[in-house]
Amino acid sequence: MKKILIANRGEIALRVIRAAKELGIKTVAVHSEADIHSLHVRFADEDVCIGPPRSSDSYLNQERILSAAIITNADAIHPGYGFLSENAQFAEKCESAGITFIGPTSEMISKLGDKAYAKKAMKEAGVPTTPGSDGIVPDLDAALAMAREFGYPVIIKAVAGGGGRGMRIVRNKDEMQKNFDVARNEAHIAFSNSDVYMEKYIERPRHVEVQLLGDSKGNIVHLFERDCSVQRRHQKLIEESPSPALSDETRKKLCAAAVKGAQHIGYRSAGTMEFLLDEDGSFYFMEMNTRIQVEHPVTEMVTDTDLVREQILIASGEKLSFSQKDLHTSGHAIECRINAEDPAHNFRPSPGTIQHIYTPGGPGVRIDKHVYAGYVIPPYYDSMIAKLICRAPTRAETIKRMQRVLDEFVLEGVATTIPLHRKILANPVFQSGVFTTRFLEEITFF
Repeated sequence: MKKILIANRGEIALRVIRAAKELGIKTVAVHSEADIHSLHVRFADEDVCIGPPRSSDSYLNQERILSAAIITNADAIHPGYGFLSENAQFAEKCESAGITFIGPTSEMISKLGDKAYAKKAMKEAGVPTTPGSDGIVPDLDAALAMAREFGYPVIIKAVAGGGGRGMRIVRNKDEMQKNFDVARNEAHIAFSNSDVYMEKYIERPRHVEVQLLGDSKGNIVHLFERDCSVQRRHQKLIEESPSPALSDETRKKLCAAAVKGAQHIGYRSAGTMEFLLDEDGSFYFMEMNTRIQVEHPVTEMVTDTDLVREQILIASGEKLSFSQKDLHTSGHAIECRINAEDPAHNFRPSPGTIQHIYTPGGPGVRIDKHVYAGYVIPPYYDSMIAKLICRAPTRAETIKRMQRVLDEFVLEGVATTIPLHRKILANPVFQSGVFTTRFLEEITFF
């Protein structure tokens, strides 16, 4: 692999550029007209404008991205996360053009993007799954019959879903009659696929995920788990590793189950298996993400690995540079996502010009960002502008370090979620480590 085109923007584009440069690989940045002054454009070896600001005209325009790869003689494309990272059609087009897609095969993305298929495959592998439909729920009558079998509450989910869209919690027969078609319509609008499946709803879970790497030689390892339970409307805000909710015994079982599931499907590349953890310590497969995750730095911090580097090497056909016995964790890491949103006003988006920025440092501090003084945050894309990651020997020390970093972080010109993160880190419930995915619903911060 000699040259990688990064089909993304922002901090993840910079992250890939850094990994590629350390491997001696040239990089190509693509950008919309709105991102012409972005840092990923500045630091890549080459850059190509692929269209107007809107994502549909640029970062989601498959033909323009492929054309940019061809004209710059890029032999690989890294999709980052979001945009086309889990688009099987795009991965297939790369394969057909003789361009390496840095991720799983198009077939694997397609299969695991079907939540019903993924659940069935994990069930076959012996990975615990929540009681639910074996596949698509065809109509309301079938949904009512299944709900009687599992018992309410249940949750309806879009087969092609993500981010909470096409999802409805149903607590009784009347709610099922009201919400089944609503969920199907939402799924159709969001994903052009109205198919849904159904599961028993776990009222107060933790959200825990296992980081996996698999190479083309059949080697698969886990890099332990991350806890992503601090969420707002199914969107993660804070992630940490290790999870404060897991005993050593449960951790071993969880990670072993994730590896078993990945081996069953022959997974290759970086991937994340997500689980719901019940209050009694039981865990259930939820879905598998076939890309690098936003929160991958917390794993890198506690395992001292470079996941993006490994992802690139795997795509080049190389064997994993370590085995399971080589992997250990040290200390505790927490990541706070800093978004250009106003949490005091219902998370209202806050595009605009950054007037001044100061980012703190010190031992155990990592900041992944793509913004600078004078940078204009455009209104067209995801609102995340930085990730603060801190590591220390213990969770309590990591919280203290993150509080110090949040207090020192200065960003003027736009509203951000920094005030919310300060409140969360100071909250006794968060500090105790005993909370669920309903944490932000149950505590009023503003």
